[in-house]
Amino acid sequence: MPRRTLLVMLVASVVALICHARADRQPYGHYLSEILDIIDTHYVEPVEDQKLFESAVDGMLSQLDEHSSYITRDGLAELRENLDQEFGGIGIEVTLDPKTKELTVLSPLVGTPAYLAGIRAGDKIASVNGESTAGFSLPDAVRRLRGKAGDMVRLQIVRKGADKPLDFEVTRAEIPLESVRGDSRRADGTWNFVLAGYPQIGYIRINNFGERTAEEVAAALDALHAAGVKGLVLDLRENPGGLLNAAVGVCELFVAPGSLIVTTRGRNGTIDETYRAGGEGRRYDGAMCVLVNRYSASASEIVAACLQDYQRAGIVGERSFGKGTVQKVHEVEGGKGVLKLTTSSYWRPSEKNIHRLSTNQEADEWGVRPDQGCELKLSDDDLLKWHELRRQRDILPPADGEQRPDFLSIKPEDAARLDPQMQKAVEMLERKKNAPGKALSQGGGGQQPFPGAIGSDVLVGTIDRCGGA
Repeated sequence: MPRRTLLVMLVASVVALICHARADRQPYGHYLSEILDIIDTHYVEPVEDQKLFESAVDGMLSQLDEHSSYITRDGLAELRENLDQEFGGIGIEVTLDPKTKELTVLSPLVGTPAYLAGIRAGDKIASVNGESTAGFSLPDAVRRLRGKAGDMVRLQIVRKGADKPLDFEVTRAEIPLESVRGDSRRADGTWNFVLAGYPQIGYIRINNFGERTAEEVAAALDALHAAGVKGLVLDLRENPGGLLNAAVGVCELFVAPGSLIVTTRGRNGTIDETYRAGGEGRRYDGAMCVLVNRYSASASEIVAACLQDYQRAGIVGERSFGKGTVQKVHEVEGGKGVLKLTTSSYWRPSEKNIHRLSTNQEADEWGVRPDQGCELKLSDDDLLKWHELRRQRDILPPADGEQRPDFLSIKPEDAARLDPQMQKAVEMLERKKNAPGKALSQGGGGQQPFPGAIGSDVLVGTIDRCGGA
């Protein structure tokens, strides 16, 4: 098939998909074909068909909401890695030193090629495959460190206490992405899910919702049950979303079978899908708090809203982002790219729409609000301090004889005290932990389940974090 014909067909298909065009509106596909042909024939310089196609799609999508987008093959690979929770890399978490902007190893992951090669937390990566990392952004660094499993990557490392830079050759492997973390890492790289200084309180943090998230949370709950905890903090702060079915799977661990979790509604408010809890029953029915902040969005809001509406958990922190729309992905270009299109909105059990419209004000109903008396807004400076706190808590502790990285300055027993939102959750749990099954929240609503069936998996929210390599 001629390349021009293929391009025209692709653009026409996108127009039909976005506009839901009927037969009497198909001429627009012809008009686009005509414009593309004029550009190809008469424009002063040659233009790549691929660029024309992507620009045409971007122009159409710019008339829709901010969550509808076209994802190219490069972006699609990153999206799949995050949702599948696996990527080709060497197994390190990296960051940019806030003072020097040097690319710094935050922590190697136990058992990965970087860990086995001897790369340590605090190491500065001076070059990757002979290219200096000076001036790299974090996404720049991640793109160069990740790659096909089995390929070699050469690193030059500057290590505190070493007389000269160290050279490493590390073979990439398939690295599993963790979506669930605890309060700190043990020496063997596993997570400690008991909150430091509070042996009867568990702590589970979900970074995003991927294929294995519900399974990971279930395993953490089993570990906490064995530890005999009587209270739980579920941390959804900074969680941008992920898979809807993953959010439903997490809710199932805390609410009774048959409970309505969320509905999705399309045009005119008609219900498309109804999601309710299945499974064999709750895995944890004790006292719990959920932490949210201004960047908790989409799938994380589904979980927080469900647990609040059933009075299963107290909600502490800041009002969530208010991203209550669902995107479905449609392959185009023969699978080389995908159209991520907003197709519906999701509604909590209390039949409230979480989505924040561009016209909404602070007084309007959107997002997930903390319970009365539990709202604690952090300033931008305090938020940066919280990021630093979590950064220090997440690294692999230095092995015996290893020099302690400079950024490890916070003592474990001080961690909760330096996090005011966490401290508020701890105070609530300290009062309630001896009453398993008692709700902490007095708000919410929608206690009765609604009829419906489990729907298909869709994407709610984008995964825009990076730093794992």
